[in-house]
Amino acid sequence: MQNELLFEIGSEEIPAGFIVPALDSLEKGITKKLAELDLRFETIHRAATPRRLAICVQGLVGQQPDREEEFLGPARKAAFDADNNPTKAAICFARSRGGAVEDLQVVDTPKGEYVMLVRLRRGEKTLDLLPQVLQSLVVELPFPKSMRWGAGKTSFARPIHWLLALYEGRKVEFQVGDITSGVTTRGHRFMAPAAPVEVNDFAHYVEMLRRNHVLVDLEERRRGVVDEITRAAERSGVAGATVLEDQELIDTVTNLVEFPNGVCGTFEKRFLEIPDDVLITAMREHQKYFCVTAADGRLAANFVAINNTRVPDEKLAAEGHQRVLRARLEDAFFFFKDDRRRTLADRVSDLSGIIFQAELGTMLEKTERVVRLSGTLAEKLAPADRETAERGALLAKADLLTAMVNEFPSLQGIMGRDYALLDNEPAGVAAAILEHYLPVRAGGSLPAGIPGALVGMADRIDTISGCFGIGQVPTGTTDPFGLRRLALGFLHIVESHGFHLSLAETVEAALSFYGDKLNGDRAAAKNLIIEFIKGRFANDLTGRGLPGTAVEAVTSIAFDDVVDCRAKIDALAAIRAQPSFAVLAAAFKRVMNIIRGHRGGPVDEELLQDGAERALYETFVRVHAEADPLLQARDYGRTLEIILKMKEPVDLFFDEVMVMTEDEALKKNRLNLLTAISELFLRVGDFSKMQSAVK
Repeated sequence: MQNELLFEIGSEEIPAGFIVPALDSLEKGITKKLAELDLRFETIHRAATPRRLAICVQGLVGQQPDREEEFLGPARKAAFDADNNPTKAAICFARSRGGAVEDLQVVDTPKGEYVMLVRLRRGEKTLDLLPQVLQSLVVELPFPKSMRWGAGKTSFARPIHWLLALYEGRKVEFQVGDITSGVTTRGHRFMAPAAPVEVNDFAHYVEMLRRNHVLVDLEERRRGVVDEITRAAERSGVAGATVLEDQELIDTVTNLVEFPNGVCGTFEKRFLEIPDDVLITAMREHQKYFCVTAADGRLAANFVAINNTRVPDEKLAAEGHQRVLRARLEDAFFFFKDDRRRTLADRVSDLSGIIFQAELGTMLEKTERVVRLSGTLAEKLAPADRETAERGALLAKADLLTAMVNEFPSLQGIMGRDYALLDNEPAGVAAAILEHYLPVRAGGSLPAGIPGALVGMADRIDTISGCFGIGQVPTGTTDPFGLRRLALGFLHIVESHGFHLSLAETVEAALSFYGDKLNGDRAAAKNLIIEFIKGRFANDLTGRGLPGTAVEAVTSIAFDDVVDCRAKIDALAAIRAQPSFAVLAAAFKRVMNIIRGHRGGPVDEELLQDGAERALYETFVRVHAEADPLLQARDYGRTLEIILKMKEPVDLFFDEVMVMTEDEALKKNRLNLLTAISELFLRVGDFSKMQSAVK
């Protein structure tokens, strides 16, 4: 195709998790390099399989644009003598820039007259520039892990076997290590192992690979995986059989194969005694198999595997998968039976053998602290759930000692819940064991039950407090305990349940439960922790689109009740667009400047002068009376609507009244009035922080 660049890196099988990030880097890299060379293009298409990474740039111009280059040389006095003849300085400057003395111009600059050479630089052809671009893309492509092979120095995810590079149907010649670029690609390793396939352009490339049993288009191959697992499940013989939905596994399998073919296998029904989560994990994590469910939604004794080749004997292929899976399930079955010999409660004392942190003690000590803190939080937020929360906290980490979690670490919490139910623990306790780990990742599910939320909050605050208490504070580049993630999880739990609690009291309690394990000033540690959590809170809200000025207006005054702060921020964000609020914010900034350093006091009505001063006071009294119950009810949106009534009286006051008068009693009374007004406003936020944003 005209103005089309097709570039493919062919290699041995690249790990599935590397492929999409590598494509992202490849696209960003070529976009940046083409921009630096002033080579415009229209669109970029991506393609990949385990054996190749490919990119197609369409609408890529054939040549750089011509451009003028200006080179400033020596001062005119140094470039020309008294007779206006060029000096050696001028001659050398012109020669160094590829020009002639006759081409020099004299220009005025802030430093005086200087000579300048203006040179027309012809744009280079794209085909001449691409070799260096493509070579550097290969060499610079980042991977989580890379390797070297043979005697070469090139590193890549896996050894490179071929390079395809075409621009406008012509080969782009370059070399990486001992691999020279060409115009051919390769089909499926087993289903089309013949000679390399020559291609003309991207459309031809996709079609020729398809003919050679390679679905290079990611979306097409993903659809192929979905079709194959659906077809295989339907042939399982199970009534109403469907594949258990797992989009992440589909994505992984898509990048494990080049030509998906589904095979349905079975396993012994006795393995269905194992909890569903164990079966799913054993099939998913180690074998990348899909689970099959029956019409009633329960797991069937079937699975679907995706092969990378078409198999002539599906029964034989299924038997091979079944032998591999049976060994995994036998292990899981043994672990399950062995774990059931002891209850979770019996395992709690053994947590003394697991170190939480060298200076902070064992997991048993952490468990005891989390039990106490969960009870403290429950007493303030949900007294009826205190017993459930404390029991859940006691058992929350016990499954770390089970063989099942040792084999499948991703099942921590899940096995705790399942074993708790089998131990006849209350359903609320079992749910709390699982949910205290939530959210597992950013944007993940949050605890649905209050006990799980309380234990999750206590667990996170205990870790944060302990680490800060021994000086293990995150820096710009290090956060070994994931404290930023823990703080964000804590905030999201609080927000999702609408918990009104004092952050300062919670942190203080968490620090106190450590006893003499912490060193340093606890008060200072508490302040650092609150500032740290406030920073996470502000970053999170601005990242979600809330105005930073509204966040600062509230958090600069107080940050203790997270839910209350969020309500105030939402109210300010909603009203900030009103023109009257812009004027009021500017006036409030003036108020804050005038009263700076004034402590305030009662307003003496006898000293109020008629006109703007008395009108402002009377409006303030009415607004305060209306706003106070709304503030008590945390109805900050309506509070701000009421406060806006102050705009005109405040404006008139500043137009007609001199606050800093020579009469000390009058000045003090006016400052007291403005201070009282500011105190009302500050119960929502510091409006002056928003003044520049609402101009």
